[in-house]
Amino acid sequence: MESSSPSSSSYSLSSFYKSAKLLLAVSIAFLIAFRAHRKKSLSVSGAFAGFFVMALHIFVGSRFGVMLLAFFFTSSKLTKKGQDKKRKLDPEFKEGGQRNWVQVLANSGIASVLVVAIWALTEGKDKCLDSKDSALITSLIGGVIGHYSCCNGDTWSSELGILSDEQPRLITTFKPVKKGTNGGVTKAGLLAAAAAGSVIGISFVLLGFMTTKCGSDIALKQLLVIPIATLAGVVGSVIDSLLGATLQFTGFCSVRNKIVGKPGPTVKRISGVNILDNNAVNLVSILLTTILTSIACLYIF
Repeated sequence: MESSSPSSSSYSLSSFYKSAKLLLAVSIAFLIAFRAHRKKSLSVSGAFAGFFVMALHIFVGSRFGVMLLAFFFTSSKLTKKGQDKKRKLDPEFKEGGQRNWVQVLANSGIASVLVVAIWALTEGKDKCLDSKDSALITSLIGGVIGHYSCCNGDTWSSELGILSDEQPRLITTFKPVKKGTNGGVTKAGLLAAAAAGSVIGISFVLLGFMTTKCGSDIALKQLLVIPIATLAGVVGSVIDSLLGATLQFTGFCSVRNKIVGKPGPTVKRISGVNILDNNAVNLVSILLTTILTSIACLYIF
């Protein structure tokens, strides 16, 4: 009678672990996507896209999953805050803050590509940020951190800034503008962006201490992710505002008596040109912040 070799036994355990991890990721993603659709945070198409994105992130690494979920839950909560006021001021307002598949992918597509690359390079093993061990993996992980710091920073800044009593100023001229104007910034909004970025950094670091193994000096250095993510939240919000003030149209409709995002015969232009829509602005700002944070992590770690 032949006995199974240690290598075949190890392969079976590894295969079982991966299957269990995939099942857990799919189950968590399904429950969250289903609940989000019922709560009107996601449309039907958004729920399907969100399911695949969440399952992918959680399966590849718990730290990536927790950053995505930190962004999703906090931004969804803030989007629903003060809806009556936002309905009057925000030209992009949607009831319940409901996101469709385009918005889901605009806010997670780049990160999804990065986590797939990380999975291929690490075979699913959690790695610390350490350029001496692997510069490529460190830069890719840094990119994911920057991605969600930007997403969270932009959302918190927009959702809390518009509710602030402070008069927004156009980021390109610093002149006072109406609330809801693309490119309008407030101190409250910038502080919210910093807080949002720190939430992503803290999520990554805290879970990382439990899931990754690295030397004490390298482990302690991971704390630098928090200020990096905080800065990435602000930088992402500023880039988004700059693009919104220049390449995204904002006008005031005299008939509807509110800020609108498209030109028209009854619309007086406030700022920007009609080149990018809100999703495109988000995508470009995310891409730039992802690249900048990736480079920063490469040199810092």
